[in-house]
Amino acid sequence: MAAAIAHDRDTDTWLLSTRSTSYALRVDDRGVPRHIHWGGPLTLDAAASLPAAGSAVHSSFEGLTAVGEELTVDGANRYGPPALRVRFADGTRALTWRADGHEQPDRVTVLLHFRDPHYPLRTTLGYRVHPDTDVIERWTELAHTGDADDILVLRADSATLSIPLRDDYRLSHAVGRWAAETQLKREALPFGETVLTSRTGTTSHLAQPWVVLDAGDATEQHGQVWSAALAWSGSWQMTLQRTSDNQLSVNAGAGHDAVTVTLRPGETHATPPVLALYTPDGGFGTLSRAWHAHLRATTLPHPEETRPVLYNSWEATGFDVTLENQKRLASLAATLGVELFVMDDGWFGARRHDHAGLGDWTPHPGAFPDGLKPLADEVHRLGMAFGLWVEPEMVNPDSDLYRAHPDWVLHFPHRHRTELRNQLVLNFARPEVAAWAFDWLDRLVGENDVDHLKWDMNRSFSEAGWPDEPSGRGDRLWFDHVRAYHSLLDRLRAAHPHLRVEACSGGGGRVDPAVLARTDQVWISDNTDAADRLVIQHGYTQLYPVRTMAAWVTDVPNQQTGRSIPLRFRFHGAMSGALGIGGDLTRWRPEELKEAEQLVAEYKAVRHLVQHGELYRLRPPGDLQSLTAVQYLAPDGAEVAVFGWLPQPRFGLRPAPLRLAGLARDAHYREPRTGRVHHGAALLERGLDLQLPPQDWASTVVHLIRT
Repeated sequence: MAAAIAHDRDTDTWLLSTRSTSYALRVDDRGVPRHIHWGGPLTLDAAASLPAAGSAVHSSFEGLTAVGEELTVDGANRYGPPALRVRFADGTRALTWRADGHEQPDRVTVLLHFRDPHYPLRTTLGYRVHPDTDVIERWTELAHTGDADDILVLRADSATLSIPLRDDYRLSHAVGRWAAETQLKREALPFGETVLTSRTGTTSHLAQPWVVLDAGDATEQHGQVWSAALAWSGSWQMTLQRTSDNQLSVNAGAGHDAVTVTLRPGETHATPPVLALYTPDGGFGTLSRAWHAHLRATTLPHPEETRPVLYNSWEATGFDVTLENQKRLASLAATLGVELFVMDDGWFGARRHDHAGLGDWTPHPGAFPDGLKPLADEVHRLGMAFGLWVEPEMVNPDSDLYRAHPDWVLHFPHRHRTELRNQLVLNFARPEVAAWAFDWLDRLVGENDVDHLKWDMNRSFSEAGWPDEPSGRGDRLWFDHVRAYHSLLDRLRAAHPHLRVEACSGGGGRVDPAVLARTDQVWISDNTDAADRLVIQHGYTQLYPVRTMAAWVTDVPNQQTGRSIPLRFRFHGAMSGALGIGGDLTRWRPEELKEAEQLVAEYKAVRHLVQHGELYRLRPPGDLQSLTAVQYLAPDGAEVAVFGWLPQPRFGLRPAPLRLAGLARDAHYREPRTGRVHHGAALLERGLDLQLPPQDWASTVVHLIRT
């Protein structure tokens, strides 16, 4: 089925058709946009025949249900969580719908306009479908159409999504903290309101701006699943309401419960898009692959590229960065087959520790007396790309920048400026701050032939004020800082088309589809412990593509956990994403360097499958005595890579053969390393014997090619 949008004028029903699903809504006779259907494909006639969801009032005590409106508003006898709340100048807070026409800019986009019958507020609901995926994109735009008095927007979500009526519901989402991001949770959804949010100014380590919902019966391989992800890199909120009569809706939008927007006459406020995806069968695995396909097709800047093997110098040198030790590390990295060398923190200003230097983005004169160009030239001579760590949104109070511009940071008058990691947050919503950041970044990249930037952000917002904001609306920084961050990345990439960017925020503190639209990979956690990483990576890949998932091999004992894991297991964990190395190579024994060189070559033999293939999570991470396994299948089905990890085998009990997925039953598959040939049907039914050694921290990679 082709992506399209159709309209039945008689019933004012709209049908959005994707490749294999349908979404329908209707503007009722009161001018309210009401939800009809989100699920399998329908014709326009079938959609027009369906009743609107949640339209009945059961009693005068309950009022209108929050389920069923395309954007739930505050007003009348609605008692559920509103997605749109406004306060007009006279104190009125209730909002009334009145249809005000529509526009169709193209065949896959429709804009439905509504206006308040008394106050000067125009609300537009935007919808877009995509030709090659089942994602439906939604957003809201508010316009002040009057010439006097401000309108205060107390809450403006991108959309309300109504989930089809089911006997039960289960919520899947990701929680976490620093060094333990994207911990997948699947739990029965309680009745009442469930609020997921970030108040940090970023998407945060604590939660991810996406939800996955099913009837409680879906598995990795089977079942219907509904999901939504917000394309916004700042604070956010998702409110799920399960009513007493078992209806379910999701409000999703930018900002958190304390953030407001003031609309002045003639101004507009557009929300970021929320992306909604339903998969009719195939469970969580099919849903993940559908998300990966959509983000590759519509979002990633260079989806056709293969991410290089990376070396990062942080754990080797810390802040003790010099031209000599970086050149030595680069030489060793090149012998391993590394393709991108990244110098991390410590190369600039007075940055000999984390108390000083942030904001002063010129090379440390003692470490780099002739600037960074000699190092860049040497890295390029060795056949590698050259990268740098930067943290543009931060400043140390002990810096020339802060001494010159103390007003540039987030702050309130008469309040202490809280330092986290000895730093403060620069207010990128200020045009002069954004202009300063672009200027030095542009010069840094251009003058030093920088190929790659690791853009970090190591703390959340606090005292998020803008006392001298010219219009007196300091709260706008919660939105405008994020927009400036996006704009800076867009401008920088446009000015330097060769530049590639890695997103980082103390690990995985800022990840969402809007970040993926502007970066090439994500540092998903500062925790590089190979066992912990299997869990973190499992949660990350629920929505986000493997090729964006940077993963490092670092030294042992691990800096976060103190655990010592063999080099091979560490490599195999990192090889299941975009491989990086972050250990101190000057301390690696010759046999370790040789093994690392062989493992890098092994990765390159299957990298095209890992980064561009379809992911099947065959065995999710469990306890340390459980097998974890993933499979990557080439888009044409001609090659397979299987990764298996077993930290602590049970004595005398070998893991059962691993049943593969997605293979051709009548084909044969050969292992290049051993020459062994497998029947496709046998791999699907009986499974593959991974032949893991009976020892702790056993792991393997099996490469199969269809013959």
